[in-house]
Amino acid sequence: MTKIPDYYQITESPGLRATQEQIARLYQRYRFAKQFCEDKDVLEVACGSGIGLGYLAQVAHKVIGGDIDEKNITQARTYYNAKHKIKNGSKECALEIGVMDAHKLSFIDSSIDTVLLFEAIYYLNDPLKFILEAERVLREKGKLIMCSVNKDWKDFHPSPYTYKYFSVPELYEILKDTFTHIEMYGGFPVNNNGIKNKLISIVKRTAVHFNLIPQSLKTRAYLKRIFMGMLVPLSHEVYEDMALYETPIPTPYDRINKDFKIIYTVANK
Repeated sequence: MTKIPDYYQITESPGLRATQEQIARLYQRYRFAKQFCEDKDVLEVACGSGIGLGYLAQVAHKVIGGDIDEKNITQARTYYNAKHKIKNGSKECALEIGVMDAHKLSFIDSSIDTVLLFEAIYYLNDPLKFILEAERVLREKGKLIMCSVNKDWKDFHPSPYTYKYFSVPELYEILKDTFTHIEMYGGFPVNNNGIKNKLISIVKRTAVHFNLIPQSLKTRAYLKRIFMGMLVPLSHEVYEDMALYETPIPTPYDRINKDFKIIYTVANK
């Protein structure tokens, strides 16, 4: 049996100290996805510590969160244990959390409206298998929403336990034969203007070149504090206006994009 990596140490979890941009990126993911979740049955694959589940449950009909790491699931369940029914206006939203393998989703065909995969496709050893599974469980006109760091961003650095990172054209390529219509977006425009930003960029690329980036997010936080200033702890849940929301910008699917740090895809069944 293949040993599962310790994803818990690289998961954004409550209490982890983070930069303002890190928090803004987290918020952008779920704020962007929210529009596709209203009154829907939503599945977030690789949900980590479940930090976005409660936020989505405020508008969804039902939210299911799954992750391969049992420690992540334990943390999510512990927090949401008393909140399995979350108020959605005058209605209640069911919230379910469990261990889940992205390559083999334990749901019947055409049972989900929206599938989410945030910052996780590069951890999958067979991304196409997940995409086929997502299409299988989605209802007619359902949507697969994904986001990933852009490997063509100049300051990109890989995370531990990853298999493959994707460019904009590569993401489109693995989706186009399974989904009928695909939209690509960019998040967080690259900005290396100013001495401080240029210095941080140089330091980061040097650290990547010499393999000096720590594996755990906790250890990385210490370095961020030195080079990037004040850090704040992540909350247990994403909440409205926790950061300035920047709407992701539509981007061409057929060309390398070096202008954004984050890539979003909206794939329609």
